[in-house]
Amino acid sequence: MFESSEWLYQFEHGGLGFLLWFAPLFVVIYFIPTLVAVMFNRQHLGKIALANIPAGFSVIAWCALIAVAFSGKLILKKSDTKQ
Repeated sequence: MFESSEWLYQFEHGGLGFLLWFAPLFVVIYFIPTLVAVMFNRQHLGKIALANIPAGFSVIAWCALIAVAFSGKLILKKSDTKQ
């Protein structure tokens, strides 16, 4: 029905060697927003790291989190801003 791609074939038929390089690579890619926040947005690092866990399941939320990590800003509530 569906054709398997090469990486999927390797995943299904690969052994421990494939898993040893695929799993760390997957974790690093999944947590790119947190790694970017370490460099650019240390003030909100904990919030970004916490939001990264569910945001990794949505490409749109994951990309938005990368933008927040690069910008160094989080959206503040009106009660938090002093005018």
